[in-house]
Amino acid sequence: MNDCPKCCVQCIDACLASIKMMAADSKYASQYCMLCALVCEWCAEQCGEHDHEHCKVCAESCRVCAEECRKMAA
Repeated sequence: MNDCPKCCVQCIDACLASIKMMAADSKYASQYCMLCALVCEWCAEQCGEHDHEHCKVCAESCRVCAEECRKMAA
């Protein structure tokens, strides 16, 4: 096993924190988005190691989210 169950919870928390910072027009929003991208990439790696359909869907969603977070951080 790996950190699959843990990463999903942390990914959700990172996404929610980023959304809140962007909604508040925080000057730290880009840093939150960059951290969110890192967490999402980690989660994609972890979930991508499993053959379960829900893990595959999670991994792909995390890859897309990481890409969008990097755009927001730029």
